[in-house]
Amino acid sequence: MTEGPTNWARNITFGADRLEAPTSVEQLQDLVASSDRLRALGSGHSFSDIADTPGVLVSLAGLPERVEIDAEQSTATVSAGIRYTHLCRRLHANSYALHNLGSLPHISVAGSCATATHGSGDANGNLATAVSAIEMVTADGSLVTLSRSADGDLFDGAVVGLGSLGIVTSLTLDVQPAFDVRQRVYEGLPFDVLVERFDEIFAGGYSVSVFTDWRRSRFDQVWVKRRTDDPRDAVATFVGAVPTDAARHPVPGMPAGNCTEQMGVPGPWYERLPHFRPDFTPSSGRELQSEYLVPRRHAVDALDAMRRTGHRVAPVLQIAELRTVASDRLWMSPSYRRDVMGIHFTWVHDMDAVLPVVGLVERALAPFDAAPHWGKLSTIPAEVVRALYPRLADFRELVNAHDPDGKFRNAFIDRYLLDHR
Repeated sequence: MTEGPTNWARNITFGADRLEAPTSVEQLQDLVASSDRLRALGSGHSFSDIADTPGVLVSLAGLPERVEIDAEQSTATVSAGIRYTHLCRRLHANSYALHNLGSLPHISVAGSCATATHGSGDANGNLATAVSAIEMVTADGSLVTLSRSADGDLFDGAVVGLGSLGIVTSLTLDVQPAFDVRQRVYEGLPFDVLVERFDEIFAGGYSVSVFTDWRRSRFDQVWVKRRTDDPRDAVATFVGAVPTDAARHPVPGMPAGNCTEQMGVPGPWYERLPHFRPDFTPSSGRELQSEYLVPRRHAVDALDAMRRTGHRVAPVLQIAELRTVASDRLWMSPSYRRDVMGIHFTWVHDMDAVLPVVGLVERALAPFDAAPHWGKLSTIPAEVVRALYPRLADFRELVNAHDPDGKFRNAFIDRYLLDHR
């Protein structure tokens, strides 16, 4: 028997009976109306079973590309399947920018927003916070538009929709004037300094990422991305860490050529905010990933817990990254009404070795209301995750209103969203 399609990391083999790639919205509407179960695939960069389905798996890559800029409203309406690599070039060519980007720019816009994927920065919300309107095909094949201006609170419930309201065909994103960024990398930040000066460190740039393998009493690298109009930019030490003498890859020993330019060289926002170059095609799946979003008020305690656990984590870890994300109003966002620190883990590609350590990390972070990223590997019990979302009941009603027969449901949605009382 031929193995079915897999996600990027190949830790998930989709159970779909077929893969469809409609080439028009009308074809997609017909497909949705005539199918019993289906899900949108996105770019396949999720490590959970969020995109799986027993029915039809739908790729949006064949839909006509759309990038329509409204200068008066400062928005861009884009096709759901477009990837940030291509979108950013189109926006920058017209002198516009997005507020932030994830570390990897090769992911699809719709999939990233539906799972609350994020970049870094104290003042920066996740990527979904840029969404001001969504067009989607609902269960009966209808084309429906929801917007921030017309639908208010319900729109906040729909943006991080986890693929459960319908298949998104386009999104309208807030844009701003293009800007340039300098990126510098520093090494040797002592653990105690990060704990004592946490707020100062993460306020030190437009976007700040701290990397560690949890083996030492210091952090390996601090990546500081500052707008070129930020007067703080200089080659001086960064809160106890020293500037590198050459470009670095986040994973020690890996070549830096695939990473965005460092050493303070100015460049366009979309060539600096990610960690990896837009023209770099990531390798297929030699890693697993987990991430937990911890309320910022618990950040220092969570880091202390990880320091105590680090020696057991390190053997199966490639690298871990700390980032901050601003609070938002999106019901199913892990940063709903709470500023958070993300603790991201890039694991070796060995599920048997990694899963017990994932459980260990989750137990260490359990006292701190750590919410797993929807698209990453996690073993936190569903009832614990459900308790972290105060608007879950409202979201369940919203899902039922748009998909009363569960056409877009799958095991993932059943696990986390169904009423189990």
